[in-house]
Amino acid sequence: MNRTRLEKYHSLACLVIAGAISLNGIKAHSADKVRVGLSAISLPNSPMWIAEEKQIFKKYDIEQELIVVGGGATRSVSAVIAGDLQFATAGGGAIISASLSGADVVMVAAGNNKGVQRLVVKPEIKTPEALKNKRIAVTTLGSSGHLALLLIQRKWGQSPDDVQVVQLGSSSVMLISLQKGGIDGAVLQEPQFFMAEDAGFKTLADPAAMDIHYLQNVLVTSRSYIRSHRDAATRFMKAFVEGVAFFKRNKEEALRIVAKKMRIEKGKDNYLERSYQLFATQYLEAVPAPSVNGARTVLEFLVKDFPKAKTADPNSFIDNSLIKPLEDSGFIKALYP
Repeated sequence: MNRTRLEKYHSLACLVIAGAISLNGIKAHSADKVRVGLSAISLPNSPMWIAEEKQIFKKYDIEQELIVVGGGATRSVSAVIAGDLQFATAGGGAIISASLSGADVVMVAAGNNKGVQRLVVKPEIKTPEALKNKRIAVTTLGSSGHLALLLIQRKWGQSPDDVQVVQLGSSSVMLISLQKGGIDGAVLQEPQFFMAEDAGFKTLADPAAMDIHYLQNVLVTSRSYIRSHRDAATRFMKAFVEGVAFFKRNKEEALRIVAKKMRIEKGKDNYLERSYQLFATQYLEAVPAPSVNGARTVLEFLVKDFPKAKTADPNSFIDNSLIKPLEDSGFIKALYP
């Protein structure tokens, strides 16, 4: 075998070895697995669905598992406390209540700081006073919808006992029950409150219009997870804020993904488009940090059950150490060219 041929074989062998080393390196490295609990199938979770469908999690080396926990915020928060989930979406009331009870949970981002539920009632109920002893449905006790109802009642000067609260599990079930006459009113999310209004039911209270702001849907994790997995948590947050940006900037594709996840048939998505407009322009923020004012509102309401809520610092329930560097570095701004 001549020298030229030997040199060719040597070069080929080096390439094969280099390739093997490269492949072994890829094999040795695996993406960080992150389990995320969704307390409900609702629009505030859109950034998660988009990050999943558009491979944004994969881009940041995150192997996500999105799990619809259901049952309201309390169940999602409990799963984070137990360590079954690394992150979860939930109402701020449940998170702050758990933290006041000594649980290791903290809010790190927001799907929606402002409440988008509306109290929808039968058309014959025209005033807050007419709600006396009526059956009003929420998903579950302790959910963000239940908190919205209690905040509305407080604004009206009513007692929680002035109505009969019924737990029905989801906005879809509540709408059906309202149409069949099983309840007198319900705290509905979008797009169900659009459907109810178009069916002739009356919106008696809109928290946003009443200047009632609370943490309707926020992202919760544990401080211990942030300490032990800060790099993975940071990459997860990058994927989340990029999902937010995609949602706000790509209407048609975002609607397609959300319709798929919410199982809305083509031709029946007119309500979804109305909901999208609310979130894209008003509710979902480019820098989705949890609202300190929202935390303050929740604390004011929780004083009855947690006396120490009266002196608690709203900032102590929020950890912006994942999202703030993304804002300061220009990472988030670059997502909105």
